[in-house]
Amino acid sequence: MSQSFDTHTFDVLVIGAGGAGLRAAIEASAGGVKVGLVCKSLLGKAHTVMAEGGVAASMGNVDDRDNWRVHFSDTMRGGQYLNNWKMAEFHAKEAPDRVRELEAWGAVFDRTPDGRILQRNFGGHRYPRLAHVGDRTGLEMIRTLQDHGIHKGIEVYMEHTVVTLLKDGERIAGAFGYDREHGRFRVFRAKSVVLATGGIGRAFRITSNSWEYTGDGHALAYDVGAPLIDMEFVQFHPTGMVWPPSVRGILVTEGVRGEGGVLRNKDGKRFMFDDIPPLYKNQTADNEEEGWRYTQGDKEARRPPELLTRDHVARCINREVKSGRGSPHGGVFLDIAWIKDKLPNSAEHIKRKLPSMYHQFKQLADIDITKVPMEVGPTTHYVMGGVMVDGESQMSGVPGLFAAGECAGGLHGANRLGGNSLSDLLVFGKRAGEYAAKYAKDVKLGNISDAQIAGEAKKALEPLDRKEQPGDEGPFKIQHELQDKMQDLVGIVRTESEMQQALKEIDKLKIKASKTVAHGNREYNGGWHTALDLKNLITVSEAITRAAIERKESRGAHFRDDFPNKDEAHGKFNLVIEKGQDGGMKVIRQPLKEIRPDLQQIIQEMK
Repeated sequence: MSQSFDTHTFDVLVIGAGGAGLRAAIEASAGGVKVGLVCKSLLGKAHTVMAEGGVAASMGNVDDRDNWRVHFSDTMRGGQYLNNWKMAEFHAKEAPDRVRELEAWGAVFDRTPDGRILQRNFGGHRYPRLAHVGDRTGLEMIRTLQDHGIHKGIEVYMEHTVVTLLKDGERIAGAFGYDREHGRFRVFRAKSVVLATGGIGRAFRITSNSWEYTGDGHALAYDVGAPLIDMEFVQFHPTGMVWPPSVRGILVTEGVRGEGGVLRNKDGKRFMFDDIPPLYKNQTADNEEEGWRYTQGDKEARRPPELLTRDHVARCINREVKSGRGSPHGGVFLDIAWIKDKLPNSAEHIKRKLPSMYHQFKQLADIDITKVPMEVGPTTHYVMGGVMVDGESQMSGVPGLFAAGECAGGLHGANRLGGNSLSDLLVFGKRAGEYAAKYAKDVKLGNISDAQIAGEAKKALEPLDRKEQPGDEGPFKIQHELQDKMQDLVGIVRTESEMQQALKEIDKLKIKASKTVAHGNREYNGGWHTALDLKNLITVSEAITRAAIERKESRGAHFRDDFPNKDEAHGKFNLVIEKGQDGGMKVIRQPLKEIRPDLQQIIQEMK
């Protein structure tokens, strides 16, 4: 191999340093192999820190009726039974051990009066299940994993972007990328690769996701032949900031509602009581302190309607805004301050339970949430779809290529329950690292030719080498156009005509992106970085749109205004995106695998 590029060799290469990537790197290293970790930003900057409410695990510390069977059933119901049931089973069974493991590594969780890990209510979960650290759970997870992983001898490459995966025949052989500071190319040879790159939020205009979330892992896997699954299911979190404009989309944790926050329209009406679906028997709408009452077995429980699943709450907020009952800046009001009439020292209670939210609104919007309501609205938050993986090993359809976390599909089905993302990272980050290490021990390094590397370097430099022609658009303008089209045409409420229009617009943007010019040189060049990101953003946008057109029903996070109901026939398959022989994108209906009888019985019992 030519020495013109810096080359680094590992047994396992992990791309992404959020919860899933760190947990995978720790586990692979524990397997006795050499591990490299590449991340697009700085360590500690991963989107995991934005997961504030807690990590879902059926530890039963607050309600001893909770167990893995209930968690499994809740996850399957939330996903509308399109989930990979094997992943849902592993997740429910293993999450408590992963949380206790995190605690053993130094995570400091909130505690019950008798010293156990405290758990809170969250949308779609039958019992209080989210282990938390105030509203900074993801930050504590990243801190703990980094502190634990730093002693494992893992080589870390921060501020590096991977632009393509490298193959030797059918199997993975490494990755090609560059450092973002100076633009120097890097070759990472590896026996196996774990993708843990997060989500696709930057394909939309309003998003809780930071700049890194451009669908890199999804697109990298798709480009080398790994199928994607469930890409039509994009979760719009009900509560993001809407004012001031500079912070629009920033997440407002579901923990606010878990601690008693209620949603009101401009008339002060608590509108969520108008649309409680028949999920529970014997339900009645009670007063706003108590929520609605339902029975579970022979016991009675109460639950606020604000803690229905995220897709449902987001659509209710969207309805209020479009009906002219929204807040002054195009959202609704989220009110936690109302508890001041019920709870002594409520301000201190709110600051203790929701410290990040208190400071976020105080600093960014000059609002004291202990005194007045917040303005919130839906924001693009999470994609349930991702790389199709084996439920046990997390290996994709390309030998040696694994995926975990948000860039892997299967666990969440049509909709993710809040808090399941953090336990997903821990459970399947561990599994991906474990099996990637096992795979690496059984194979030799793949061969990568000089010509292959030279070709990838040439493609990466094209935006810098092109000469600008009249009418050509810059990469930032193209990205903004894509975000606008996806937000307006493939957003919370979808129709056939608008999505067909979106496909036409995406085709136009492909052409524009192929001609875009990044001015300047390779050092500190944000335009060049964006030009390279465009290919990934366009790939995931097309995958989302094509899958959403094919699913002619409303299910989970996918809502069709022209097909507003579920279709039983559509509940029997997942949609898989594959790269065709001609390079075009194919959408395939993959029949669901029959659920194992003992798991079917659990679902029936929990219903």
